[in-house]
Amino acid sequence: MITLQVNGTSRQVDVDPETPLLWVLRDNLGITSVKYTCGIAECGICTVLINGAAVRSCSISVAEAGAQKITTVEGLPDDHPVKRAWIEKQVPQCGYCQPGIMLQTVDFLSRQPDPTDEQINDAMDDVICRCGSHPRIRKAIRRAAEIAIKHGG
Repeated sequence: MITLQVNGTSRQVDVDPETPLLWVLRDNLGITSVKYTCGIAECGICTVLINGAAVRSCSISVAEAGAQKITTVEGLPDDHPVKRAWIEKQVPQCGYCQPGIMLQTVDFLSRQPDPTDEQINDAMDDVICRCGSHPRIRKAIRRAAEIAIKHGG
């Protein structure tokens, strides 16, 4: 048995320790916001937060994730600046990639709370949105930063 800390809850899974975290979250824990796309950590769609840092869940084994703090988009409070900005700016088109992009944004803004457009472009350069909602994503990241600054973080 492996114990995972997911969205503030301790969960036990009986899986091969080398199973990618992505599949354990989806298949064993039913957290389907974590999506599979490339399987080689190139697209960013499967991104989760591990101890606050963005990690591609297809590239880390469940054993490596261990008892670290894992957060999926469901683990963000409803009033989180990123969630609020995504709704306000109506970012999603199909929505498939959005949970991973939102979590990468949370990590990015924790390190760069008042980013320039160039910094936003650089931070989001390695995530794929096939619908092309990148202009709305950029606006939402800027808005999330404004909300966080206004409300003290």
